[in-house]
Amino acid sequence: MLRSKTEELIRKTMARFVDNEVIPRAQEIDVKGEFPWEMFQQMAKMGVFGIRYPKERGGSGGNTTLYCIIMEELSRGLFSVAHVTGMQCLMGTNFLFHFGTEEMHKKYFLPAMRGEKIGCFCLTEPEAGSDLGNVATLAIRTNDGYIINGMKTWVSNGPVADFFTVLCQTDPAKKLRGLGFFFVPGDTPGISRSRPFDLLGTRSSKISEIAFNNCHIPPNHRLSDEGQGLNNLLSILAEIRTVTAAMAVGLGRAALHDSIKYARERAQFGKTISNYQLIQSKIGEMTVDLEASKLLTYRATHMIDEKIPCLPEASMAKYFATEAACKAGDYATRIFGAYGYSMEYTAQRYYRDNRFLLYGGGTHEVLLPNIARWAGL
Repeated sequence: MLRSKTEELIRKTMARFVDNEVIPRAQEIDVKGEFPWEMFQQMAKMGVFGIRYPKERGGSGGNTTLYCIIMEELSRGLFSVAHVTGMQCLMGTNFLFHFGTEEMHKKYFLPAMRGEKIGCFCLTEPEAGSDLGNVATLAIRTNDGYIINGMKTWVSNGPVADFFTVLCQTDPAKKLRGLGFFFVPGDTPGISRSRPFDLLGTRSSKISEIAFNNCHIPPNHRLSDEGQGLNNLLSILAEIRTVTAAMAVGLGRAALHDSIKYARERAQFGKTISNYQLIQSKIGEMTVDLEASKLLTYRATHMIDEKIPCLPEASMAKYFATEAACKAGDYATRIFGAYGYSMEYTAQRYYRDNRFLLYGGGTHEVLLPNIARWAGL
């Protein structure tokens, strides 16, 4: 799966960090349900947040494949840590990097690379999830900038963010052609945040609603031209779906590893349950699904790195790897038996956390019809 010494080095480095720092504390962090500040700072010191950005602009000079290797390994340790890291690396900072002014770079982007500020991405609304043409948050042009009004929901890192990238409608009559992204500092008057959502899984991820009430921003806080919001989103959509697939691979690996370990230790009727064919069948299915997920995922990352359009390939990777991770989490709880229902064992966490993957990057109810059309239906 690895094609270069750099990829091998990044994987070994992150695997060592996950084994030594994340996994031993994973249960504690998950139970507390607090934002993983310490892990977040460690990611910054390791240069993880800048992995996608060039060195000359404050990044680490990596690519999408390296980014996905990092996210896979972190997801193997604790999905919440991967989730907050992934938001900082991609959606939370991408448009700021590409369209922000030099002043905005100095004040927000470079501190974000150092872990001193947290970014987030405001896309979903109560009445607009997959249907972006129904976005109701308005950015009205004024003589000295824009006034933003509206509500965003399911904002990852929302309760702790220092700045927001917000998808707004600039002309409701234009629907998708009126969308645009805007940069809104977290201390802008008129911003209010809900309490963090009480989540089934990813307990240390902080997600909330964000309300914008007559929030004034200067004209240079518009990220690219009005009406280019959909095109801007499409420019990173393949990467969003591919990194979601990589996170699913990490969760699948963790579920498989712990299931094998438990099956070798748990004895029933005079022998370990690893000797029973029904257990072997589950482990076999999980293994095949995992290998297929890796192939689909890293085919897509390499295409992105080579600048080959790959939204269909990324969508298939996201769909397959996510479904495989959900099945692996389910199988893990079955292999663990009643202990899979206990909060003291890891199986329950994999089962809870992998549900997040079903929604991030596009629901499968939307992906599958698109994949069918790409296939020629």
